[in-house]
Amino acid sequence: MSRILEAQHRVPDTLAGARLDQVAAELFAEHSRERLKGWIKSGELTVNGERGKPKDKLHGGEFLTLEAHLQDDTRFEPEDIPLAIVHEDDEVLVIDKPAGLVVHPAAGNPDGTLLNALLFHCPALAQIPRAGIVHRLDKDTTGLMVVAKTLAAQTALVEQLQARTVSRHYDAVVIGKPVAGGKVDAPIGRHPKDRKRQAVTASGKPAVTHYRVVERFRAHTHVRCQLETGRTHQIRVHMAHQRYPLLGDPLYGGRPKLPPGAAQPLKEILREFPRQALHARKLSFVHPASGEELTFRAPLPDDLLMLIDYLREDSETMR
Repeated sequence: MSRILEAQHRVPDTLAGARLDQVAAELFAEHSRERLKGWIKSGELTVNGERGKPKDKLHGGEFLTLEAHLQDDTRFEPEDIPLAIVHEDDEVLVIDKPAGLVVHPAAGNPDGTLLNALLFHCPALAQIPRAGIVHRLDKDTTGLMVVAKTLAAQTALVEQLQARTVSRHYDAVVIGKPVAGGKVDAPIGRHPKDRKRQAVTASGKPAVTHYRVVERFRAHTHVRCQLETGRTHQIRVHMAHQRYPLLGDPLYGGRPKLPPGAAQPLKEILREFPRQALHARKLSFVHPASGEELTFRAPLPDDLLMLIDYLREDSETMR
């Protein structure tokens, strides 16, 4: 199913001399720059009824006309998958994602994803690219995600992410004992030999992670990380690069480290912890409609709470 999107704006004299794609972004601000550029190239966004190019300079007074076909995303089926909803209004939805839930369908995970759950919860999201998803968490990372319920909200949230004004804080348990917190400023890109992994590489995209120590144990540390950027596997890659990999991480964590003389229950949980010990605990952004800054928090899930309790008990016992 498709819908026709129609709109027209006169270019104000204050934008004389600006490029067509820049003017379009100002006048049709509810749509992303990339989407507008695509409509210019396809002839769905015209200047005085004529096709233009994104780099064309405008003089002011022209009429920009948008007649675009929006395709509803019917590739994916709605599925009745429970969602832990932290907040919902007409513009945004904030959820607390559980471990094991893939965010978007892909090879190996064609269904049973967060996207399928979102389409069931709010069928109108079929009209929004990626069902309103603007950022992701790894399958086995828990915690907070924001989803847009309108095109305008999606555009605004993506722009906030690009401007690095969305605040994202994570709790993690790492192997090793960092002396203090720090900042990791190291570019991340595809691993040169293993396409399932990311790596710190000179040809990668800029990536910055801040971390601080919350609690130290005998061979592990509870840390709190804050993202400036949002690269794939960023915290996992950066902490491993610092030689403090996340406990339970199947790609970057290596072998579990058992404290000398640890009790059997702790040994078992360290050997068998089924995922990377990472949780998106705090999320802040500006509401796309009201302009209010919103902050949400999600408590640690039971498996991480139990892990930390065992590590703390071990440390106290061995003092």
